[in-house]
Amino acid sequence: MVLKLYGVSISTCTRRVASILREKDVHYELVEIDWMKGEHKSPDFLEKQPFGQVPYIDDNGFILFESRAISCYIARKYAAQGTQELLPTDLNAYAAFEQAASIEFSNFDPFATALVDEKIFKPARGLATDEERVKELSTKLDAKLDAYDKLLSKQKYLAGEQITLADLFHLSYGTMLDQAGLDIMTRKPNVARWWKDITSRPSWKAVENGA
Repeated sequence: MVLKLYGVSISTCTRRVASILREKDVHYELVEIDWMKGEHKSPDFLEKQPFGQVPYIDDNGFILFESRAISCYIARKYAAQGTQELLPTDLNAYAAFEQAASIEFSNFDPFATALVDEKIFKPARGLATDEERVKELSTKLDAKLDAYDKLLSKQKYLAGEQITLADLFHLSYGTMLDQAGLDIMTRKPNVARWWKDITSRPSWKAVENGA
């Protein structure tokens, strides 16, 4: 049975999962959820994803939601194929991955998500962007990326010399910062080098405009 990805093709988290599926050479079927019709709030959907969010996967009857959890599952189940060691098995390498994943979740995602909401999602809903908040968030994220730049001056990727899921988790919201006209990801030399590397991966290029 082909793994089914239930989501919205242009959503950030659906594309996050789709890029990992492609990194691991996993064939999947996208089951498009009609967000405008509220299918994500239907009883059938909520039975699988009680928070009414996308995406979730159905892997031969195994249901899993939350894009980062899905990505870890895919990387472990299909460890022998595609890009190797996206989820390291060596204890020290795994600890470095967990550290990098925590960096993304705590020091990048909250600011990037809020900026994308202000610059892209709010206008799409007919709401005005709060430019003062954009300035504040941009300043805070820029300061966080100073630490990224220091870390990336010593190693190629956030967890070491090998790319991991932690790097790839940045792609969906990071590229939307670019779309919003914010150059935050290219201001610092080591961050810019890393960003060019991960955004040019074929797996991301295949899904950047839709899973």
